Amino acid sequence: MNQRSKVDAQPAFVLHSLPFRETSLIVEVFTRDFGRMALLARGARRPRAAIRGLLMAFQPLEVSWAGKGEVLTLMKAEWQGGQPLLAGEALFCGYYLNELLMHLLPREDAHEHLFARYTDMLRRLAADPSGKVQEADLRSFEKALLQELGYGLTLGHDSRGQPIDPVGFYAYRMEEGPARLAHAEGAAQVVLGKTLLDMAAEDFSDPRSRIEAKALMRSLMAYYLAGKELETRKIFKELQEL
Repeated sequence: MNQRSKVDAQPAFVLHSLPFRETSLIVEVFTRDFGRMALLARGARRPRAAIRGLLMAFQPLEVSWAGKGEVLTLMKAEWQGGQPLLAGEALFCGYYLNELLMHLLPREDAHEHLFARYTDMLRRLAADPSGKVQEADLRSFEKALLQELGYGLTLGHDSRGQPIDPVGFYAYRMEEGPARLAHAEGAAQVVLGKTLLDMAAEDFSDPRSRIEAKALMRSLMAYYLAGKELETRKIFKELQEL
């Protein structure tokens, strides 16, 4: 958006915000029609600023902005309601999703389908009174994110084009896909063929498929994050050590 622009009533969610000067915020939002945007919320840190309580993560907003350049000026934000606050493990998962979007989505690149998946994911997280989340939902969102970015997973056939054998062993090679192994011993990360097929069908009822899919997605995310360590992962490790 090098030319001056003005956008009204755009559905959005706050991904991250940081202080700017004494009274303002730079707010990163995920919008339906424009993707990830950086907006300057002037005066948002003032104690009596009306907009201050609206710029919360995981809450549906309609935002309006104007200006030109990389950071545009937030003109208006309205809460759309109907979304309970996240708590417990659901809150932790929400921050994990936001970090993925912050680090992997380029700015001003629309992903309407992914926006719908993110909105649905937040509803699922908020609807569970236990604060828990099914791992299948996280794996499904991670898959959708990689697909939207052009890194779709190869799960139905191996790197040679052969159908995946449910009882075969595979090593997933970045940019190539699953490579059939003669045996599982000695490989750094082995995935059973059934796990790949279950991931394709988004069926994680098998405990082994859940465990292997989680490990595989963690490796894939680490690869595409290019060495960036997510804060949510660090916190989770610290909690496990305690």
